[in-house]
Amino acid sequence: MPEIRPRKALMNPELRRRGIYVLPNLLTTAALFAGFYAIVQAMTGRFEYAAVAIFIAMVFDGLDGRVARMTRTQSAFGAEYDSLSDMVSFGAAPALVVFEWALKGMGKWGWIAAFVYCAGAALRLARFNTNIGIVDKRWFQGLPSPAAAALVAGFVWIINDLDIAGETVRWYAFALTLFAGLTMVSTVRYWSGKDINLRRSVPFMAVPAIVLGYALVSSYPPGVLFALFLAYALSGYAMLAWELLDKRNGGRNKGVARPD
Repeated sequence: MPEIRPRKALMNPELRRRGIYVLPNLLTTAALFAGFYAIVQAMTGRFEYAAVAIFIAMVFDGLDGRVARMTRTQSAFGAEYDSLSDMVSFGAAPALVVFEWALKGMGKWGWIAAFVYCAGAALRLARFNTNIGIVDKRWFQGLPSPAAAALVAGFVWIINDLDIAGETVRWYAFALTLFAGLTMVSTVRYWSGKDINLRRSVPFMAVPAIVLGYALVSSYPPGVLFALFLAYALSGYAMLAWELLDKRNGGRNKGVARPD
């Protein structure tokens, strides 16, 4: 009688992870759809919807990885699909939205700024994928592409909400787009938040703080969200300046944990 051998997928758990799992990839597809929707809305001149769609893409992008880790459904396919989705939602979409909204009338300077942002997002994602498992997970190297997209989309959203035409603030949009694009490929470090354990108990005061945060965002979403991501984008430079000052003073500045 021939020997009955178990299937290779059952023998090697790594081979099982090469499959395609429905739940995390549904969330990634939702993020991709939101990014594509933002591009379509920008082409039709509905820039507020385009900006909101980019923020929605951020929500789904933040969920797919956590859901995959919590359900142990990580896969090589999911990682590659997530990167391609990020390139559309946080690379191409913000660049096209801000170009159609404010930069189109600037001629070559407008599309150069948009391209710098788009290329910065592509390089940022490529560097992130190649550095997985090498860098300290507590810190991002360069501004994360979702945060850069939120910075650009938040600016579009708040100016549009104030009924100000994009061409009126095109030079501000130009500077912000270049800042976001170049900061993504910089070596400035940003806190990743990956050291937060959602399964760990927290003090009771954390619950009212979360409620207050929701109330604050809901009071004026465009302004609050833009302010939050602008503060995050500047936090990396603030920490870098503090480290340089600390080095000049011989390490006498205390109270800030420096990344290793």
